[in-house]
Amino acid sequence: MYKEIIDNIKPEMDKVINFLERELQKIRTGQVSTSLIEDIMVDCFDEKLPLKQLAAISVTENRKIIIQPWDKSYLEFIEKAISKSSINMAPIIDKDTIRLTPPLMSEEYRKNLLKLISEKQEEAKKTIRRWREKAWNETQEGFKNKKIREDDKYKAKDELQDLVNKHNEKIDKVVGNKKKEITE
Repeated sequence: MYKEIIDNIKPEMDKVINFLERELQKIRTGQVSTSLIEDIMVDCFDEKLPLKQLAAISVTENRKIIIQPWDKSYLEFIEKAISKSSINMAPIIDKDTIRLTPPLMSEEYRKNLLKLISEKQEEAKKTIRRWREKAWNETQEGFKNKKIREDDKYKAKDELQDLVNKHNEKIDKVVGNKKKEITE
């Protein structure tokens, strides 16, 4: 039974890693990525849609983001959504496209990004610990109800800790890569 409890939390812990990776992609470093803007919600003809559904988004070699709407009528809506967003880039309409040029990063901005990334790292680790605690509580409940043997309870504790350690290592690796992007 304890194996079942652990198997149930593995996907939840994997989701924590995936969520962290997506959140870190949104953080702008010296490298420009389409993930910075693709999920910006655009209010278009009384409907809210993510930008990636309304336009092709690409990055040029000189660090500019180019947005090519599927329909010209989307230009104004997209420009408005980008201007209201927190990405800190001014959209420039050029015929049928929108260009975004990210500002250069200052040392203070880099420090703030590193702090933000560390906070996200700690949040992810807290979530992993909550899943471990949930599984451990279920295991102990199973032991109290005589559904889990005592030696299986301790095996579960060891396996849970191994699972937590593996996920924390993944978190540290993902965060380390992002911090390296910022500092280089």
